[in-house]
Amino acid sequence: MSPEPHLRVALCGIGLEAYWEQFDGLRAELEGYLARAGEQLQSPGVELVPLGLVDSADRAREAGRQCRATNAELLVLYVTTYALSSTVLLLAKRAGIPILVLNLQPRAAIDYAEFNRLPDRIRMTGYWLAYCSACPVPEIANVFTRAGIPFHQVTGYPDDSATWIEIREWLAAARVRSILRDSNLGLLGHYYTGMLDVATDITQISITFGCLIEMLEVDELSALRETVTGEQIDQRVREFRGHFDIQQDCPLAELERAARSSVALDRFAAQHDLGALAYYYKGSGNAANEDTMSSIILGTSLLTARHVPVAGEYEVKNAIAMKILDSLGAGGSYTEYYAIDFHDDIVLMGHDGPGHIAIAEGKTRVRPLDVYHGKVGRGLSVEMSVRQGPVTLLSIAEDKQHGFKFLVAHATCEPGPTLAIGNTNSRFRFSIGARQFVQQWNEQAPAHHCAIGIGHLGPTLNKLARLLQIPIHQVC
Repeated sequence: MSPEPHLRVALCGIGLEAYWEQFDGLRAELEGYLARAGEQLQSPGVELVPLGLVDSADRAREAGRQCRATNAELLVLYVTTYALSSTVLLLAKRAGIPILVLNLQPRAAIDYAEFNRLPDRIRMTGYWLAYCSACPVPEIANVFTRAGIPFHQVTGYPDDSATWIEIREWLAAARVRSILRDSNLGLLGHYYTGMLDVATDITQISITFGCLIEMLEVDELSALRETVTGEQIDQRVREFRGHFDIQQDCPLAELERAARSSVALDRFAAQHDLGALAYYYKGSGNAANEDTMSSIILGTSLLTARHVPVAGEYEVKNAIAMKILDSLGAGGSYTEYYAIDFHDDIVLMGHDGPGHIAIAEGKTRVRPLDVYHGKVGRGLSVEMSVRQGPVTLLSIAEDKQHGFKFLVAHATCEPGPTLAIGNTNSRFRFSIGARQFVQQWNEQAPAHHCAIGIGHLGPTLNKLARLLQIPIHQVC
Protein backbone atom coordinates (compact mmCIF):
# COMPACT_ATOMS: atom_id res chain seq x y z
CA MET A 1 0.00 0.00 0.00
CA SER A 2 2.78 2.40 0.83
CA PRO A 3 3.70 4.88 -1.93
CA GLU A 4 7.26 4.97 -3.19
CA PRO A 5 9.15 6.30 -0.15
CA HIS A 6 11.71 9.03 -0.33
CA LEU A 7 13.67 10.64 2.47
CA ARG A 8 17.23 11.92 2.40
CA VAL A 9 18.77 11.70 5.89
CA ALA A 10 22.12 13.19 6.88
CA LEU A 11 23.95 11.33 9.66
CA CYS A 12 26.87 12.55 11.69
CA GLY A 13 28.47 11.74 14.99
CA ILE A 14 29.79 14.44 17.31
CA GLY A 15 32.82 14.36 19.58
CA LEU A 16 35.76 16.40 20.87
CA GLU A 17 38.96 16.57 18.81
CA ALA A 18 41.13 16.99 21.92
CA TYR A 19 40.29 13.45 23.07
CA TRP A 20 41.88 11.58 20.15
CA GLU A 21 45.51 12.12 21.11
CA GLN A 22 44.77 11.60 24.79
CA PHE A 23 42.90 8.31 24.47
CA ASP A 24 44.21 5.87 21.90
CA GLY A 25 41.50 3.95 20.05
CA LEU A 26 38.59 6.08 21.28
CA ARG A 27 37.92 7.74 17.95
CA ALA A 28 37.94 4.42 16.08
CA GLU A 29 35.53 2.95 18.60
CA LEU A 30 33.13 5.88 18.26
CA GLU A 31 33.34 5.77 14.45
CA GLY A 32 32.40 2.09 14.71
CA TYR A 33 29.25 3.03 16.65
CA LEU A 34 28.42 5.63 13.99
CA ALA A 35 28.89 3.13 11.16
CA ARG A 36 26.58 0.61 12.83
CA ALA A 37 23.95 3.30 13.34
CA GLY A 38 24.18 4.09 9.61
CA GLU A 39 23.57 0.43 8.80
CA GLN A 40 20.47 0.44 11.01
CA LEU A 41 19.15 3.61 9.39
CA GLN A 42 19.55 2.23 5.87
CA SER A 43 16.24 1.02 4.44
CA PRO A 44 14.32 1.17 1.14
CA GLY A 45 12.77 4.42 2.36
CA VAL A 46 15.98 6.18 3.33
CA GLU A 47 18.84 7.66 1.32
CA LEU A 48 21.66 8.15 3.79
CA VAL A 49 24.10 11.06 3.56
CA PRO A 50 27.10 10.17 5.80
CA LEU A 51 28.82 13.23 7.25
CA GLY A 52 31.29 11.38 9.47
CA LEU A 53 32.45 12.44 12.92
CA VAL A 54 32.20 16.17 13.61
CA ASP A 55 34.68 17.12 16.32
CA SER A 56 35.80 20.70 15.63
CA ALA A 57 34.55 24.05 14.37
CA ASP A 58 36.06 23.50 10.91
CA ARG A 59 34.46 20.06 10.59
CA ALA A 60 31.15 21.50 11.76
CA ARG A 61 31.16 24.18 9.07
CA GLU A 62 32.16 21.66 6.40
CA ALA A 63 29.51 19.12 7.45
CA GLY A 64 26.81 21.80 7.65
CA ARG A 65 27.55 22.97 4.10
CA GLN A 66 27.58 19.38 2.85
CA CYS A 67 24.26 18.69 4.53
CA ARG A 68 22.65 21.70 2.87
CA ALA A 69 24.18 20.88 -0.54
CA THR A 70 22.66 17.38 -0.54
CA ASN A 71 19.11 18.68 0.18
CA ALA A 72 18.83 16.38 3.17
CA GLU A 73 15.54 16.80 5.04
CA LEU A 74 16.55 15.43 8.44
CA LEU A 75 19.85 15.66 10.31
CA VAL A 76 20.44 12.73 12.65
CA LEU A 77 22.98 13.84 15.26
CA TYR A 78 24.55 10.85 17.00
CA VAL A 79 26.04 11.98 20.31
CA THR A 80 28.90 9.49 20.64
CA THR A 81 30.67 11.26 23.51
CA TYR A 82 31.06 14.73 24.97
CA ALA A 83 31.08 17.50 22.36
CA LEU A 84 31.12 21.28 22.63
CA SER A 85 27.79 23.00 22.05
CA SER A 86 29.61 25.67 20.00
CA THR A 87 30.63 22.97 17.51
CA VAL A 88 27.11 21.59 17.29
CA LEU A 89 25.58 25.05 16.86
CA LEU A 90 27.81 25.79 13.85
CA LEU A 91 26.66 22.56 12.24
CA ALA A 92 22.97 23.08 12.99
CA LYS A 93 22.86 26.69 11.78
CA ARG A 94 24.41 25.74 8.44
CA ALA A 95 22.33 22.63 7.94
CA GLY A 96 19.05 24.47 8.50
CA ILE A 97 16.87 21.35 8.74
CA PRO A 98 15.07 19.46 11.53
CA ILE A 99 17.45 17.70 13.92
CA LEU A 100 17.05 14.35 15.64
CA VAL A 101 19.51 13.94 18.52
CA LEU A 102 20.44 10.30 19.21
CA ASN A 103 21.47 10.04 22.85
CA LEU A 104 22.64 6.41 22.57
CA GLN A 105 25.25 4.87 24.82
CA PRO A 106 26.97 1.66 23.64
CA ARG A 107 25.13 -0.77 25.94
CA ALA A 108 22.40 -0.72 28.56
CA ALA A 109 24.93 -0.25 31.36
CA ILE A 110 28.66 -0.04 32.01
CA ASP A 111 30.28 -3.29 33.06
CA TYR A 112 31.40 -1.97 36.42
CA ALA A 113 33.57 -4.95 37.33
CA GLU A 114 35.45 -4.79 34.04
CA PHE A 115 35.81 -1.03 34.38
CA ASN A 116 37.25 -1.28 37.88
CA ARG A 117 39.76 -4.00 36.86
CA LEU A 118 41.39 -1.82 34.21
CA PRO A 119 44.90 -0.94 35.46
CA ASP A 120 45.55 2.18 33.44
CA ARG A 121 43.53 5.21 34.53
CA ILE A 122 44.04 6.76 31.09
CA ARG A 123 42.36 3.76 29.48
CA MET A 124 39.70 3.88 32.17
CA THR A 125 38.89 7.47 31.23
CA GLY A 126 38.77 6.63 27.55
CA TYR A 127 36.47 3.67 28.26
CA TRP A 128 34.15 5.90 30.27
CA LEU A 129 34.06 8.55 27.52
CA ALA A 130 32.57 6.03 25.11
CA TYR A 131 29.55 5.93 27.47
CA CYS A 132 29.37 9.69 27.80
CA SER A 133 26.62 10.43 25.27
CA ALA A 134 24.18 11.66 27.91
CA CYS A 135 26.62 14.28 29.23
CA PRO A 136 26.46 16.97 26.49
CA VAL A 137 22.75 16.63 25.59
CA PRO A 138 21.55 19.21 28.18
CA GLU A 139 24.20 21.61 26.88
CA ILE A 140 23.11 21.05 23.28
CA ALA A 141 19.43 21.39 24.20
CA ASN A 142 20.16 24.63 26.06
CA VAL A 143 21.93 26.22 23.10
CA PHE A 144 19.40 24.97 20.53
CA THR A 145 16.56 26.39 22.60
CA ARG A 146 18.26 29.75 23.04
CA ALA A 147 19.00 29.84 19.28
CA GLY A 148 15.41 28.94 18.36
CA ILE A 149 16.47 25.69 16.65
CA PRO A 150 13.81 22.95 16.95
CA PHE A 151 15.25 19.58 17.90
CA HIS A 152 14.00 16.15 18.89
CA GLN A 153 15.71 13.35 20.77
CA VAL A 154 15.81 9.62 21.31
CA THR A 155 17.46 8.22 24.43
CA GLY A 156 18.49 4.59 24.63
CA TYR A 157 21.11 2.12 23.44
CA PRO A 158 21.66 0.35 20.07
CA ASP A 159 20.63 -3.19 21.11
CA ASP A 160 17.28 -2.02 22.47
CA SER A 161 14.42 -2.70 20.02
CA ALA A 162 12.29 0.08 21.56
CA THR A 163 15.03 2.58 20.69
CA TRP A 164 14.90 1.66 17.01
CA ILE A 165 11.12 1.61 16.93
CA GLU A 166 11.18 5.23 18.12
CA ILE A 167 13.89 6.20 15.63
CA ARG A 168 11.96 4.62 12.76
CA GLU A 169 8.84 6.49 13.83
CA TRP A 170 10.83 9.72 13.50
CA LEU A 171 12.01 8.67 10.03
CA ALA A 172 8.44 7.82 9.01
CA ALA A 173 7.23 11.19 10.27
CA ALA A 174 10.01 12.99 8.42
CA ARG A 175 9.15 11.10 5.24
CA VAL A 176 5.52 12.19 5.49
CA ARG A 177 6.64 15.78 5.99
CA SER A 178 8.75 15.44 2.84
CA ILE A 179 5.85 13.94 0.86
CA LEU A 180 3.52 16.77 1.90
CA ARG A 181 6.07 19.39 0.86
CA ASP A 182 6.36 17.75 -2.57
CA SER A 183 2.59 17.31 -3.09
CA ASN A 184 0.16 19.24 -5.22
CA LEU A 185 -3.23 19.48 -3.51
CA GLY A 186 -5.99 19.94 -6.07
CA LEU A 187 -9.16 21.86 -5.20
CA LEU A 188 -11.96 21.11 -7.65
CA GLY A 189 -15.21 23.06 -7.49
CA HIS A 190 -16.31 24.88 -4.35
CA TYR A 191 -17.37 24.44 -0.73
CA TYR A 192 -20.66 22.79 0.14
CA THR A 193 -22.86 25.73 1.09
CA GLY A 194 -23.25 26.22 4.83
CA MET A 195 -20.48 23.89 6.07
CA LEU A 196 -18.59 26.55 7.97
CA ASP A 197 -16.46 23.99 9.83
CA VAL A 198 -14.99 22.74 6.55
CA ALA A 199 -13.97 26.20 5.28
CA THR A 200 -10.32 26.93 5.90
CA ASP A 201 -7.41 29.23 5.06
CA ILE A 202 -5.62 27.60 2.13
CA THR A 203 -2.66 29.96 2.51
CA GLN A 204 -2.16 28.55 6.00
CA ILE A 205 -2.43 25.03 4.52
CA SER A 206 0.59 25.77 2.33
CA ILE A 207 2.46 27.47 5.18
CA THR A 208 1.95 24.57 7.60
CA PHE A 209 2.19 21.54 5.34
CA GLY A 210 4.28 22.90 2.47
CA CYS A 211 2.06 21.62 -0.34
CA LEU A 212 1.18 23.56 -3.48
CA ILE A 213 -2.51 24.39 -3.92
CA GLU A 214 -3.87 23.86 -7.45
CA MET A 215 -7.22 25.56 -8.13
CA LEU A 216 -8.89 23.33 -10.74
CA GLU A 217 -11.88 23.67 -13.06
CA VAL A 218 -14.66 21.11 -13.47
CA ASP A 219 -14.94 22.28 -17.09
CA GLU A 220 -11.50 20.84 -17.76
CA LEU A 221 -12.47 17.46 -16.34
CA SER A 222 -15.70 17.46 -18.35
CA ALA A 223 -13.72 18.25 -21.50
CA LEU A 224 -11.37 15.34 -20.80
CA ARG A 225 -14.38 13.01 -20.52
CA GLU A 226 -15.28 13.82 -24.10
CA THR A 227 -11.91 12.50 -25.31
CA VAL A 228 -12.27 9.07 -23.66
CA THR A 229 -12.69 6.31 -26.25
CA GLY A 230 -15.09 3.37 -26.20
CA GLU A 231 -12.15 0.98 -25.89
CA GLN A 232 -10.90 2.85 -22.81
CA ILE A 233 -14.37 2.71 -21.28
CA ASP A 234 -14.62 -1.06 -21.85
CA GLN A 235 -11.17 -1.56 -20.32
CA ARG A 236 -12.06 0.49 -17.26
CA VAL A 237 -15.32 -1.41 -16.78
CA ARG A 238 -13.27 -4.62 -16.74
CA GLU A 239 -11.00 -3.03 -14.14
CA PHE A 240 -14.05 -2.07 -12.08
CA ARG A 241 -15.15 -5.70 -12.06
CA GLY A 242 -11.72 -6.71 -10.81
CA HIS A 243 -11.55 -4.09 -8.04
CA PHE A 244 -15.19 -4.00 -6.93
CA ASP A 245 -18.05 -6.33 -6.13
CA ILE A 246 -20.51 -4.98 -8.70
CA GLN A 247 -24.08 -5.64 -7.58
CA GLN A 248 -26.40 -7.19 -10.13
CA ASP A 249 -28.77 -4.22 -10.19
CA CYS A 250 -26.03 -1.85 -11.42
CA PRO A 251 -26.99 -0.81 -14.98
CA LEU A 252 -24.24 -1.23 -17.59
CA ALA A 253 -24.89 2.32 -18.76
CA GLU A 254 -24.04 3.63 -15.27
CA LEU A 255 -20.86 1.54 -15.15
CA GLU A 256 -19.82 2.97 -18.53
CA ARG A 257 -20.63 6.51 -17.38
CA ALA A 258 -18.50 6.01 -14.26
CA ALA A 259 -15.73 4.44 -16.36
CA ARG A 260 -15.61 7.46 -18.66
CA SER A 261 -15.23 9.75 -15.64
CA SER A 262 -12.62 7.47 -14.07
CA VAL A 263 -10.39 7.47 -17.15
CA ALA A 264 -10.72 11.26 -17.38
CA LEU A 265 -9.90 11.61 -13.67
CA ASP A 266 -6.70 9.62 -14.05
CA ARG A 267 -5.59 11.85 -16.90
CA PHE A 268 -6.66 14.96 -14.97
CA ALA A 269 -4.66 13.90 -11.88
CA ALA A 270 -1.60 13.10 -14.00
CA GLN A 271 -1.72 16.40 -15.89
CA HIS A 272 -1.72 18.35 -12.62
CA ASP A 273 0.61 15.93 -10.80
CA LEU A 274 -1.87 15.68 -7.95
CA GLY A 275 -0.92 14.18 -4.61
CA ALA A 276 -4.42 14.68 -3.16
CA LEU A 277 -7.75 16.17 -4.21
CA ALA A 278 -10.72 17.81 -2.49
CA TYR A 279 -13.85 18.31 -4.57
CA TYR A 280 -17.49 19.32 -4.58
CA TYR A 281 -19.55 20.80 -7.39
CA LYS A 282 -23.30 20.92 -7.97
CA GLY A 283 -23.12 21.20 -11.73
CA SER A 284 -26.67 22.57 -11.79
CA GLY A 285 -27.65 24.13 -15.09
CA ASN A 286 -24.71 22.55 -16.94
CA ALA A 287 -25.57 19.04 -18.13
CA ALA A 288 -21.97 18.08 -18.94
CA ASN A 289 -20.64 19.10 -15.53
CA GLU A 290 -23.54 17.46 -13.69
CA ASP A 291 -22.88 14.26 -15.64
CA THR A 292 -19.21 14.46 -14.68
CA MET A 293 -19.66 15.10 -10.98
CA SER A 294 -22.47 12.59 -10.47
CA SER A 295 -20.36 9.76 -11.94
CA ILE A 296 -17.12 10.39 -10.10
CA ILE A 297 -17.28 8.07 -7.07
CA LEU A 298 -15.74 4.91 -8.53
CA GLY A 299 -12.96 6.90 -10.17
CA THR A 300 -12.16 8.82 -6.98
CA SER A 301 -12.13 5.55 -5.01
CA LEU A 302 -9.56 4.09 -7.42
CA LEU A 303 -7.46 7.26 -7.19
CA THR A 304 -7.59 7.09 -3.40
CA ALA A 305 -6.35 3.50 -3.44
CA ARG A 306 -3.48 4.57 -5.72
CA HIS A 307 -2.14 7.12 -3.22
CA VAL A 308 -4.03 10.17 -4.53
CA PRO A 309 -6.59 10.48 -1.70
CA VAL A 310 -9.81 12.25 -2.62
CA ALA A 311 -12.04 14.00 -0.08
CA GLY A 312 -15.60 14.98 -0.91
CA GLU A 313 -17.49 18.11 0.11
CA TYR A 314 -14.38 20.19 -0.65
CA GLU A 315 -12.87 19.03 2.66
CA VAL A 316 -9.40 20.50 2.18
CA LYS A 317 -8.13 19.69 5.68
CA ASN A 318 -9.33 16.11 5.44
CA ALA A 319 -7.59 15.60 2.10
CA ILE A 320 -4.35 16.42 3.95
CA ALA A 321 -5.27 14.04 6.80
CA MET A 322 -5.96 11.27 4.29
CA LYS A 323 -2.65 11.96 2.54
CA ILE A 324 -0.79 11.71 5.84
CA LEU A 325 -2.29 8.33 6.72
CA ASP A 326 -1.79 7.03 3.20
CA SER A 327 1.86 8.13 3.27
CA LEU A 328 2.27 6.04 6.43
CA GLY A 329 0.97 3.00 4.55
CA ALA A 330 -2.23 3.03 6.60
CA GLY A 331 -4.76 4.03 3.96
CA GLY A 332 -6.85 6.98 5.02
CA SER A 333 -10.55 6.73 4.23
CA TYR A 334 -12.93 9.70 4.23
CA THR A 335 -15.50 9.45 7.02
CA GLU A 336 -17.64 11.05 9.71
CA TYR A 337 -19.59 9.64 12.62
CA TYR A 338 -23.33 9.62 12.20
CA ALA A 339 -24.78 7.46 14.98
CA ILE A 340 -24.00 5.70 18.27
CA ASP A 341 -25.06 2.18 19.18
CA PHE A 342 -25.43 2.55 22.95
CA HIS A 343 -26.33 -1.13 23.36
CA ASP A 344 -22.99 -2.26 21.87
CA ASP A 345 -21.03 0.87 22.94
CA ILE A 346 -20.05 1.36 19.29
CA VAL A 347 -19.71 4.49 17.13
CA LEU A 348 -20.96 4.11 13.56
CA MET A 349 -18.84 5.97 11.02
CA GLY A 350 -18.90 6.33 7.24
CA HIS A 351 -19.69 8.67 4.38
CA ASP A 352 -20.99 8.83 0.87
CA GLY A 353 -18.52 9.32 -1.96
CA PRO A 354 -15.08 7.74 -2.32
CA GLY A 355 -13.67 5.13 0.05
CA HIS A 356 -10.14 3.78 0.42
CA ILE A 357 -10.79 0.39 -1.14
CA ALA A 358 -7.24 -0.80 -0.35
CA ILE A 359 -8.11 -0.93 3.38
CA ALA A 360 -11.59 -2.43 3.00
CA GLU A 361 -12.75 -5.53 4.83
CA GLY A 362 -13.35 -7.73 1.82
CA LYS A 363 -14.27 -6.43 -1.60
CA THR A 364 -15.96 -3.05 -1.88
CA ARG A 365 -19.51 -3.27 -3.20
CA VAL A 366 -20.91 -0.95 -5.85
CA ARG A 367 -24.61 -0.05 -5.66
CA PRO A 368 -26.83 2.19 -7.78
CA LEU A 369 -28.50 5.10 -5.98
CA ASP A 370 -31.53 6.91 -7.30
CA VAL A 371 -30.54 9.99 -5.34
CA TYR A 372 -27.34 11.28 -3.72
CA HIS A 373 -28.59 12.59 -0.39
CA GLY A 374 -28.09 16.32 -0.14
CA LYS A 375 -26.39 16.45 -3.54
CA VAL A 376 -27.34 16.78 -7.19
CA GLY A 377 -27.69 13.73 -9.38
CA ARG A 378 -27.83 9.96 -9.17
CA GLY A 379 -25.49 7.11 -10.06
CA LEU A 380 -23.18 4.48 -8.58
CA SER A 381 -21.79 4.53 -5.08
CA VAL A 382 -19.41 2.39 -3.02
CA GLU A 383 -20.22 0.44 0.13
CA MET A 384 -17.45 -0.88 2.37
CA SER A 385 -16.22 -1.30 5.91
CA VAL A 386 -12.71 -0.49 7.01
CA ARG A 387 -10.58 -3.59 7.68
CA GLN A 388 -11.28 -5.07 11.09
CA GLY A 389 -8.64 -4.52 13.77
CA PRO A 390 -6.78 -1.51 15.19
CA VAL A 391 -7.38 1.84 13.48
CA THR A 392 -6.43 5.48 13.91
CA LEU A 393 -8.68 8.49 13.43
CA LEU A 394 -6.96 11.69 12.29
CA SER A 395 -8.57 15.10 12.01
CA ILE A 396 -6.78 18.31 11.12
CA ALA A 397 -8.53 20.97 13.18
CA GLU A 398 -8.22 24.73 13.29
CA ASP A 399 -5.96 26.21 15.98
CA LYS A 400 -5.99 29.96 16.58
CA GLN A 401 -2.36 30.15 17.66
CA HIS A 402 -0.69 27.64 15.32
CA GLY A 403 -3.10 27.55 12.36
CA PHE A 404 -3.85 23.84 12.68
CA LYS A 405 -3.56 20.96 15.11
CA PHE A 406 -3.82 17.18 14.91
CA LEU A 407 -6.70 15.44 16.65
CA VAL A 408 -6.07 11.71 17.02
CA ALA A 409 -7.84 8.68 18.46
CA HIS A 410 -7.09 4.97 18.52
CA ALA A 411 -9.97 2.54 18.08
CA THR A 412 -10.80 -0.97 16.96
CA CYS A 413 -12.93 -1.69 13.90
CA GLU A 414 -15.27 -4.54 14.79
CA PRO A 415 -17.62 -6.78 12.83
CA GLY A 416 -21.35 -6.32 13.14
CA PRO A 417 -24.40 -4.93 11.39
CA THR A 418 -24.16 -1.71 9.35
CA LEU A 419 -26.50 0.15 7.02
CA ALA A 420 -26.54 -1.08 3.41
CA ILE A 421 -27.09 2.37 1.87
CA GLY A 422 -24.26 2.61 -0.66
CA ASN A 423 -21.93 4.40 1.74
CA THR A 424 -18.77 3.46 3.58
CA ASN A 425 -19.87 2.12 6.97
CA SER A 426 -17.84 0.81 9.91
CA ARG A 427 -18.28 0.04 13.60
CA PHE A 428 -15.62 1.45 15.92
CA ARG A 429 -14.98 0.68 19.58
CA PHE A 430 -13.02 3.13 21.75
CA SER A 431 -11.21 2.33 25.00
CA ILE A 432 -12.99 5.19 26.79
CA GLY A 433 -16.42 4.16 25.48
CA ALA A 434 -18.57 5.63 22.73
CA ARG A 435 -20.14 8.38 24.85
CA GLN A 436 -16.84 9.68 26.23
CA PHE A 437 -15.12 9.48 22.85
CA VAL A 438 -17.78 11.57 21.12
CA GLN A 439 -17.81 14.18 23.87
CA GLN A 440 -14.04 14.48 24.14
CA TRP A 441 -13.59 14.54 20.35
CA ASN A 442 -16.21 17.29 20.01
CA GLU A 443 -14.53 19.35 22.75
CA GLN A 444 -11.54 19.80 20.44
CA ALA A 445 -13.80 21.53 17.86
CA PRO A 446 -12.81 19.61 14.72
CA ALA A 447 -14.60 19.69 11.39
CA HIS A 448 -17.14 16.89 11.19
CA HIS A 449 -15.03 14.79 8.79
CA CYS A 450 -11.94 12.79 9.65
CA ALA A 451 -9.64 10.21 8.06
CA ILE A 452 -9.45 6.56 9.16
CA GLY A 453 -6.28 4.50 8.74
CA ILE A 454 -5.39 0.97 9.80
CA GLY A 455 -3.06 0.42 12.76
CA HIS A 456 -2.37 2.52 15.85
CA LEU A 457 -0.27 5.45 14.65
CA GLY A 458 -0.45 7.91 17.54
CA PRO A 459 3.31 7.88 18.34
CA THR A 460 4.29 8.57 14.72
CA LEU A 461 1.63 11.27 14.31
CA ASN A 462 2.91 12.89 17.50
CA LYS A 463 6.38 13.08 15.96
CA LEU A 464 5.00 14.46 12.68
CA ALA A 465 3.14 17.18 14.59
CA ARG A 466 6.39 18.15 16.30
CA LEU A 467 8.22 18.31 12.96
CA LEU A 468 5.42 20.51 11.59
CA GLN A 469 5.48 22.56 14.82
CA ILE A 470 1.75 22.22 15.45
CA PRO A 471 -0.10 20.89 18.52
CA ILE A 472 -1.55 17.39 18.78
CA HIS A 473 -4.31 16.11 21.05
CA GLN A 474 -4.96 12.38 21.39
CA VAL A 475 -8.37 11.51 22.77
CA CYS A 476 -7.70 7.80 23.33
